[in-house]
Amino acid sequence: MAYVHRLGAERFHFADLRSLLAKASPRRSGDELAGVAAADARERVAAQLALADLPLKAFLNEAVVPYESDEVTRLIIDSHDAAAFAPIAHLTVGGLRDALLAEALDTAAIAPGLTPEMVAALSKLCRAQDLLLIAQRCEVVSRFRSTLGLRGRLATRLQPNHPTDDEAGIAASLLDGLLMGAGDAVIGINPATDNLPQVMRLLLMLDAVISRHQIPTQSCVLTHVTTTLEAIDRGAPVDLVFQSIAGTEGANRGFGITLELLAEAQAAALALQRGGRQVMYFETGQGSALSSGTHAGCDQQTLECRAYAVARRFEPLLVNSVVGFIGPEYLFDGKQILRAGLEDHCCGKLLGLPMGVDVCFTNHAEADVDDVDALLTMLCAAGCNYIMGVPGSDDIMLGYQSTSFHDALAMRRLLGLRPAPEFEAWLQRMGVFEPGGAPRLAEALPAGFAALLERA
Repeated sequence: MAYVHRLGAERFHFADLRSLLAKASPRRSGDELAGVAAADARERVAAQLALADLPLKAFLNEAVVPYESDEVTRLIIDSHDAAAFAPIAHLTVGGLRDALLAEALDTAAIAPGLTPEMVAALSKLCRAQDLLLIAQRCEVVSRFRSTLGLRGRLATRLQPNHPTDDEAGIAASLLDGLLMGAGDAVIGINPATDNLPQVMRLLLMLDAVISRHQIPTQSCVLTHVTTTLEAIDRGAPVDLVFQSIAGTEGANRGFGITLELLAEAQAAALALQRGGRQVMYFETGQGSALSSGTHAGCDQQTLECRAYAVARRFEPLLVNSVVGFIGPEYLFDGKQILRAGLEDHCCGKLLGLPMGVDVCFTNHAEADVDDVDALLTMLCAAGCNYIMGVPGSDDIMLGYQSTSFHDALAMRRLLGLRPAPEFEAWLQRMGVFEPGGAPRLAEALPAGFAALLERA
């Protein structure tokens, strides 16, 4: 249906819900590239005002991507929890924002009743401060060998990538990270080559390190889900199944996946019984559907939220937005990256997901380390479950800038945050952190850590 809003003497027409959501989005290069952005600030404000008055019930009657041709839409509609929606069914989008900021709603209770489009609409009405306040109220806890997402905790993914997958280089980065308290979310390697023998070798190496040192964490080699399934078939020690996901069926097919394939992978990982029941690790990022030409005329932030519906279906241990990774064509500069990162974290948490954020940018984006520091500090203040830990913040294999082990230490010290409880206890037993109070690095290298430099 069409939507109309008057702003002064001017009348603004929006053809449908998809257009209204797109025009209400804060400015970003990807939406302009797609031709769906507001023409100017006046049209954007008019769309936001119209969106604020829209009843939440309207989202249950109008799909932004057709139900008949998109399995993500069918997942969203068919799995909607009417009972969880009932307490907020009378609200408009603006009313939902007001109620959340007034702390009048149980965010965990309403999460199953929220659709991605409702949450995307809400975020478009929020300033940065609002996104922080709403996200901070959402505690989403997940568990495997470590417990993630508890209040007052900040976990990290230890990312020891190497441009040739050299075991000595990976081991050196791994030791560096563990000595600075990184790795409680996951030790995750992006393999330089996505072939089965290499993936098997890396999985065995990580499993040997974790087992030998009894580290309360989990490992993941971030290969395609089909490669992970082959590795499981061959007896590999797979803790978590990784996959990049998106918000339309077409974009997911571009990644080489379907919901059925993800369900098969989840079942295979659960059958291994290596830890908890949350065995999936998903990465998302605004612009992925546009980059494959499968955005269906939607804005990239709405589609990002739809990707969270896919993630929610599989009860993941970890979800993270690689917010600046795709490039300036989609998020042009530090300001756009900051806004998108706050949106992604808040929206994911509202939908009940254990959200982390890869606070990052590509080397050709208009961004720098000050932009990273600003977004990182805001996210950690808002209760982000985990961040990345990359040696020196420069991923020499993927070729982008992220957050370092030192950054995690700085955030823990600045905001009084601590590692996951099981991992914190292990760090203290190993002599890496001193017991009690805020974590402090031990002065000397613990003797037992020399063994980590041995090849698994």
